[in-house]
Amino acid sequence: MKYYVYFDAYGHPRKAISEDELVETYRNSPDDFLRAMGTLKAGAEMGPATGQVGTLNFENEDELNDYLQSLGDEITGFYGCRSDSRPYNF
Repeated sequence: MKYYVYFDAYGHPRKAISEDELVETYRNSPDDFLRAMGTLKAGAEMGPATGQVGTLNFENEDELNDYLQSLGDEITGFYGCRSDSRPYNF
């Protein structure tokens, strides 16, 4: 099944919907979904967006949830500051 996932400006997934929900709620338009997540009005012209909508295919919703939960683990070593970091003086 096809899922549409809204990612914010930092690349974090904020909301995922199925293709059926896209048809029912957002008139089968990923742009309308993006506008709703960015709190633009339904008839507003699309300008620069601070997020994006990605299209993902999974067999079921459990696989989608597993994927979304795995996204938070990829950069803990760098941002978690596990080693000593000192500024360089030039």
